[in-house]
Amino acid sequence: MCNCERDCTHISRRSVMAGGAALIATNAFAFRRARAEQSQSSSPLPNAIPPAEALDRLMQGNARYVAGETECKDFSIGRAERAGAQYPIVAVLSCSDSRVSPELLFEQGPGDIFVVRVAGNFVNTDGLASMEYAVKILGVPLLMVLGHTNCGAISAAVKVVTEHAELPGHLPELVESIEPAVITAHAKHPSDLVAATIEENVRLNVKRLIDDTPILADALAAKKIAISGGVYDIATGKVGLI
Repeated sequence: MCNCERDCTHISRRSVMAGGAALIATNAFAFRRARAEQSQSSSPLPNAIPPAEALDRLMQGNARYVAGETECKDFSIGRAERAGAQYPIVAVLSCSDSRVSPELLFEQGPGDIFVVRVAGNFVNTDGLASMEYAVKILGVPLLMVLGHTNCGAISAAVKVVTEHAELPGHLPELVESIEPAVITAHAKHPSDLVAATIEENVRLNVKRLIDDTPILADALAAKKIAISGGVYDIATGKVGLI
């Protein structure tokens, strides 16, 4: 009879990490091979566009979304082609809020937006690595930090700083990453501290991406990418650039 408990103990942390690293390497190789094959053809890569063009495409899509002029699309079309590679035009660091969906609010389809999500849309190590992956492996020309109105994570951070509120579980660790934005916003004495913190949080995390070395800094210096920030208004649907 199989002793599952005994056998499971033989699966070491190192083995799991090695397996994960091998999977990432395999996927990266597949994407690079697909991109190399398309590079050898006469047509440019689908996302080989200037950063300004990528941003314009997003904002035009958002304008259609706000106006209620979004198109009805069959996303099953092109599914087989997308299985081999992806060519997103932007990597978006977004909040996990269920009311925020970058693909919908920018009216883009599958494969167009590489999304990294965490409550409070702040840069942590995993998120930074994901953005680096989007630039280095996938070739995205644009990065965006996207905050939103009525953000629960931001409101919690404001209460912790101003009212010394205590939060359960791992929430204090999450809020700790947002507190610098609260402090910066509070120093400006805004009439709406939560709204001001939402904007400051976007600005601070855009700066964190800009300061990343060597991958993002080198890509910025070579003008291969641009980094932008915005706030999505849940009530109106509009994205305002910062």
